[in-house]
Amino acid sequence: MNKSDYIEFWKTAAEKDWIVVENLFEKENYPQSLFFAHLVLEKLIKAHWVQNNTSDFPPRVHNLVRLASQSALNFTAPDLLFLDKMNDFQMEGRYPDYAFLIYQICTEAHTKTLINDVNTLRIWLISQLP
Repeated sequence: MNKSDYIEFWKTAAEKDWIVVENLFEKENYPQSLFFAHLVLEKLIKAHWVQNNTSDFPPRVHNLVRLASQSALNFTAPDLLFLDKMNDFQMEGRYPDYAFLIYQICTEAHTKTLINDVNTLRIWLISQLP
């Protein structure tokens, strides 16, 4: 695989996960939908990481702010705050003891707002890729 293939891999994986986000939200699985929304952002930022670095293998980390800082993307301060907020939702799937807090805040309205914001960022991230 060449660099373009790796970028396409991350983009395709993010597109498939976006379908999961929508399906989980529709079924009222709000924390899970936000977990996958985090994955969508992570995979698209990793596509940018591959594009902007000599290696084709991004670091095996899930912190969106850290990954973003290693790309050539020009995130705004509010974007970085949003990425940091979305980092909270990757914890739910990895650490079950964290789930209680997540379930408390993941109302339909709150989740819908976050997913809309993720979608805006998702579209921008895709537009910045070849």
